[in-house]
Amino acid sequence: MTDDNTSDEEFWDTRYSQSDRIWSGNPNAVLVREITGLEPGRALDLGCGEGADAIWLAQRGWRVTATDISQIALDRAAQHAAAADVADRIDWQRHDLGTSFPAGIFDLVSAQFLHSRGDMPREKILRTAASSIAPGGVFLVVGHAGYPTWEHSHHPDVHFPTPEEVLEALDLPQEQWEVLLSEEHQRSQIGLDGQPATRTDNALKVRRLTD
Repeated sequence: MTDDNTSDEEFWDTRYSQSDRIWSGNPNAVLVREITGLEPGRALDLGCGEGADAIWLAQRGWRVTATDISQIALDRAAQHAAAADVADRIDWQRHDLGTSFPAGIFDLVSAQFLHSRGDMPREKILRTAASSIAPGGVFLVVGHAGYPTWEHSHHPDVHFPTPEEVLEALDLPQEQWEVLLSEEHQRSQIGLDGQPATRTDNALKVRRLTD
């Protein structure tokens, strides 16, 4: 958890300022797997970080609104988008999603690892996101299902929701939505100690059927 006197914005600005790049620069694998083949439309990327997902979507014809709490991350993402020649397809917006949210209706909303060490109201944010999805649109929520294998200090107040818990918290009218994917999966990565490690994540994908 963050220090009581450190806001989420300060935490993430500090983290991004520590190096020129903190993420791989590659789009999230579940996004690629689940969105490839969809007809491009209007997309919203929540917690876009350095912009890899938004850029990948833009390269495939999507018009993207990408938001993050860190202006440092957004400025860096905009530079990457310009280098990829898709700057005109992405609208970068700074939001603390617990207090403000991008305007518009979207054919895709992607929330990839929307976690925070602070008191971010994640369930409220995801419900607001669901209400911004057009009929026929897709909501993809990917998150951590637990601590990585290299992490041995587990905070007792941290809960990683299952996809079933995410769906329940969304409180979606069943007659207006269909569940396309609800799963847990493991992935391999290099741990902070430089050794091979695994992490369990989960994914929920739903489609809006009607208004």
